[in-house]
Order: sequence, then structure tokens, then C-alpha cells
Amino acid sequence: MKVTEEHNSRIEKMTFSSVYPHYVTKIEKKGRTIKELHQVIEWLTGFDEKKIHELINKNVTFLSFFEEAKLNPNSVLIKGVICGYRIEEIDNNLTRQVRYLDKLVDELAKGRKMEKILRQG
Repeated sequence: MKVTEEHNSRIEKMTFSSVYPHYVTKIEKKGRTIKELHQVIEWLTGFDEKKIHELINKNVTFLSFFEEAKLNPNSVLIKGVICGYRIEEIDNNLTRQVRYLDKLVDELAKGRKMEKILRQG
């Protein structure tokens, strides 16, 4: 499925704080913890728990969120399909980064081992 400009624009304006509760619900339903979720977010973005809460409280868009992030160099190892899109084929940088986060949350919810999620082996 090809990502459209309209889709990219929607993602750019979406706030992290509007999506974060869905991440929490998804992982907790599967027995994972918020601490694990924050570990995954920190691995991808460099944001610690304090910074995550600050960004939620500031109601930042995904555009601002990822502009501030220091993306993990191993994030390019995140591959596969999420939300109907093959991550490695997404040409819009921001949309790909948001899908990286979605994929990591999905892997956490599916019970994948943390070292696999964090691309450590």
C-alpha cells in the first residue's frame, strides 16, 4: 500500500499525547508494563520517562516529537508490515519514524523478547 501525501500530513499533525494512551492500553492488555513501553520509546528516540511525560503534557505533534528525537541508529533494522504499510518502503521520513514506533509497540504487545525488540540480537 502506497502512503499518500494526505496520510503523511495527518500523521504530521497528530499529537503524541493522543496516541500514547492507545499504546498503553495495547501493551497492558497483553500483560506488558508501562516501564517496558518507556524502555522501547527511549531506545528509539532517546527520550527518558521524564521527557516522555513532558512531551505528552506539551501536547506535541509527531512532527515536533521526532524533530527532538535522537533516533537510534539501529532503527533502520525495524522492518515488516504495520498498519498495512511495509515500513522499509515508506519514503516519507516522519511517517516511517512513526511506523517504527508503532511496530515496536506492536512487537511489545505480541510478547516479543525485549532484546529482539531493541534489535540486540
